[in-house]
Amino acid sequence: MNYRFERRYTGSVQAVIMDWAGTTVDFGSMAPIRAFQRLFAGEGIEVTLAECRAPMGSEKREHIRQMLAMTRIADAWTQVHGAAASEADIDRLYQDFVQIQIESIRDSAELIPGMAEVARELTGRGIRLGANTGYSRDMITELVQRAAEQGYAPEVVITASDVRRGRPWPEMSLQAACALEASAVQACVKVDDTGVGIEEGLNAGMWTVALAVSGNEVGLSLADWQAQSPEQRRLLRERAHGRLAAIGAHYVIDTIAELPAVIDDINARLARGECP
Repeated sequence: MNYRFERRYTGSVQAVIMDWAGTTVDFGSMAPIRAFQRLFAGEGIEVTLAECRAPMGSEKREHIRQMLAMTRIADAWTQVHGAAASEADIDRLYQDFVQIQIESIRDSAELIPGMAEVARELTGRGIRLGANTGYSRDMITELVQRAAEQGYAPEVVITASDVRRGRPWPEMSLQAACALEASAVQACVKVDDTGVGIEEGLNAGMWTVALAVSGNEVGLSLADWQAQSPEQRRLLRERAHGRLAAIGAHYVIDTIAELPAVIDDINARLARGECP
């Protein structure tokens, strides 16, 4: 007779792995947008906010590739340059982008409200904190330092340039989980403001928490968000929540400040034998 036993992790959350822009710093994820608009303007092509945001969360060279594949941008590129963008063009654009992005990040390194308090609370509970990003290693050196000065210093930082395949592949999250010595992926939580970042966490077998208001989906700076009418904020919030829920996020919240309550709920679900 064959017996089948289902193994379940029933401990508590051990590690939380968070994105950077739009999740822990840079309310509205504005730094990448400014950088992509500046990059393409230098090529004689104006790109829209929506075009910049569509591939958000991807490794930045791949982000450039996806933008160049958009019909309107591809047509504009051919009109300006006389031929479709080549791999050499993508390489050149990426090299130009790195310095532009570093400068843009420097101006957008402020922690999202509540982040320092969340970091302090989670580490006080014994939860280890990691970070990953679609940025490359050389883009975030100053960002990591600035975040630490404000009270957030993740133990582990994995970048898109540290792995073979970036989001939505799970490699960054899994590498971070191993470095944080998590005993099971079910004990890990991936927090992100982009659809592709949530897909990364799901593909890694982790709990996923999507941030609707502070990141890419609403796409407004803190000042611009606060300037909206209550009704407009409600509409923007509902739309963002719906899109991220449709991707499959286990939880959708407004900003990182709400994360501790989510961790409490995940712990209760784990204790009941639930899995991500």
